[in-house]
Amino acid sequence: MKIPPFELERNQSLWENIVEYNVSESGVHPLSLAGLFHDDPQTIEEIARCELGYCQTNGTIRLREKIAALYPGATCDNILVKNGTSEANFVACWSLIEPDDEIIVMLPNYMQIHGLSRIWSGRVVPFRLQQEREWRPDIESLRREIGPRTKAIAIWIPNNPTGAVLQEGDRRAIIEAAAKYGSWIIADEVYQGAELSGETTVSFWNEGYDRVIVTNGLSKAYGLPGLRLGWIVAPAETADRLWSYRDYTTIAPGMLSDKIGQSVLDPAMRQKILTRTRKIINDNFKLLSEWLDATGDLLRLTPPNAGAIALIEYDLKIDSEALVEELRQKMNVLIVPGAHFGLERFLRLGFGGTREQLAPALERVADGLRAIEMRERPGASSLR
Repeated sequence: MKIPPFELERNQSLWENIVEYNVSESGVHPLSLAGLFHDDPQTIEEIARCELGYCQTNGTIRLREKIAALYPGATCDNILVKNGTSEANFVACWSLIEPDDEIIVMLPNYMQIHGLSRIWSGRVVPFRLQQEREWRPDIESLRREIGPRTKAIAIWIPNNPTGAVLQEGDRRAIIEAAAKYGSWIIADEVYQGAELSGETTVSFWNEGYDRVIVTNGLSKAYGLPGLRLGWIVAPAETADRLWSYRDYTTIAPGMLSDKIGQSVLDPAMRQKILTRTRKIINDNFKLLSEWLDATGDLLRLTPPNAGAIALIEYDLKIDSEALVEELRQKMNVLIVPGAHFGLERFLRLGFGGTREQLAPALERVADGLRAIEMRERPGASSLR
């Protein structure tokens, strides 16, 4: 079986640990164990004494109860713990998609489910967010495209790469469209909790639709991608069925990840972590906004509502992959090309790192863009 290359992931894997400045990441600067438990030596001791055997394969009851508490009406029977949100998405797609199915996929997005749908499905239909409407979804096109063959609608809210969230009316319209044909909704909500406003995005689980699979995890809003801890929230019989797919993949979550996740999702600890996240993204967004103001008309941004990511449109002729490669080679800085989200003349810039790294990285990007602009338009520069 041939698979399409996952260009974003491969490009990051090649260069993110080599470049001097990395602004390709989509989360906040990661926490350490010392940072998590600096005032809790007892938990550190418990983690140190944890036996490294196989964990309960669907996640320990205690962890699943902690996750279920985040979703009204859910119990541990609705939860399946996974090795990251990526595995949660993989298993959700694998369990649903048959060769003749049609899948409607929100674009732009993190292209994992789009790629998997191309492998397993006969038809992948785009459901677009509209830049001219501040990245609100084109609900009318969804209503036109959905039909009896539509097995699922895959969405990312808060969205990667735009940072957009759904208005209540749009969320209800998506559910109504799915319900008309009994289609599933796969809702990746991994940026939930990283809203700049501090107002948590409403989960699709809360809407009461009986064919929804929510995926989430500790990578983005929590700043803990190294734990590789994600989860699925689904109707109990669906979660149980998906557990069987787990037997054919990674078998079980990591014992240490399960143990640490239990502490992370204690209400007080969770609130502390998300407060940190929102402070980082709000403080750094001010720095990013000042930098964008200094670029004149060269760069444009619809401000994100959530996440440490900015989808920036640029006014240059060079395509996004060539631009990113030039920035990497000449400026020693890594950024994500819009082409990796199905867009051209866009860049995704991650602003969740430390300010000590972000400020000089932005200057490197500005210097690189200035050089390209001067080459394309000699004698004129929008950058100040």
